[in-house]
Amino acid sequence: MRRRIAHLPLHGGQAPAWLFQRMHRLAGSITQLIISDRGPAKMLDRLADPFWFQAFGCVLGFDWHSSGLTTVTCGALKEAYRRMGPDLGIHVAGGKGGTSRKTPDQIARAADKHSLQGDRLIYASRMSAKVDSAAVQDGYQIYSHHFFYNDDNEWCVVQQGMNDANGYARRYHWLGSTIDDFVCEPHNAVASPPTDTLLLLNMVARSADQSRKASAELTRIAPDRLLREITTGESLFMPAHHPVKSADINPQRLHKILRVTHERQPADFEGLLGVTGVGPKTVRSLALIAELIYGIPACKEDITRRWSPADPPTFSYAHGGKDGHPFPVDRKTYDDSIALLESAVRRAKCDPAGKDQALFRLSSWLSRE
Repeated sequence: MRRRIAHLPLHGGQAPAWLFQRMHRLAGSITQLIISDRGPAKMLDRLADPFWFQAFGCVLGFDWHSSGLTTVTCGALKEAYRRMGPDLGIHVAGGKGGTSRKTPDQIARAADKHSLQGDRLIYASRMSAKVDSAAVQDGYQIYSHHFFYNDDNEWCVVQQGMNDANGYARRYHWLGSTIDDFVCEPHNAVASPPTDTLLLLNMVARSADQSRKASAELTRIAPDRLLREITTGESLFMPAHHPVKSADINPQRLHKILRVTHERQPADFEGLLGVTGVGPKTVRSLALIAELIYGIPACKEDITRRWSPADPPTFSYAHGGKDGHPFPVDRKTYDDSIALLESAVRRAKCDPAGKDQALFRLSSWLSRE
């Protein structure tokens, strides 16, 4: 599996209406041209790349290093999809906050209409969100989830978590075509700048394989027997006091979820993670119980690689930025770009055989600027 991560400072405010109206038109045209030239899978591949995604948001004129770039860029693509429908070339579901919870319904409706593998796509959406909210406990709470997919059932996810303590957001990218296992991440393509955030738990690291197996095995043990292991003896969580208190773990809640998981008898960690009600506290509790009983340390490896954001900001010079950096958005140039790209899209649709010539003319026009 390839998952990449980007860190962005939290910014207030939102895209003004005059800018967002331009953003979704330009985003739609760029998407259509990429798909026309390289196919829908290539567009998904690019959205799953944090560097390309950041550059894309900069071209659209949003704040080059703001957390809002993620939600507004995804929102522009979703608005383009609402306006164009299947003509966009890919389907878009999800959103921010409560809208993100409507993602399965949105996928299901599109799947029925276009004869897609709805169950498989919904599972991918739910599992990617569950992994980054429960299996990876890095201090960032997922609040935005966007799911992009095509008529061949290929997909990617762009979702973002927020950390109020350090004032940063972290963006998670998933690309379905590279996933072999939802819960085993080699992390050889994770991109991130340095961070002071302590990774509390990483259950999707390769080195956490034994911890994942042990956690799933624990759920197949009778709950009453398992709870005896955590309500007697010294604390599993190593606070200053020895007895386990309700502030450290809630035995009643854990007993309730253990009964549910015990009834399901999950065969592996992925199955455990898919059980409704299994969240960060349950995952962490089971990992620590597994450490106590089986001597398997809970994995706390960092999942990030250093990221130098030197290149994406260059693309802010295309039209400027909402916050005035590197200069205020140049509306005339922006409108000229939209007109040119929409014209190229129309030419490619009217004369598919002349698609390359239309793109060549576009390239020649850009080279003269």
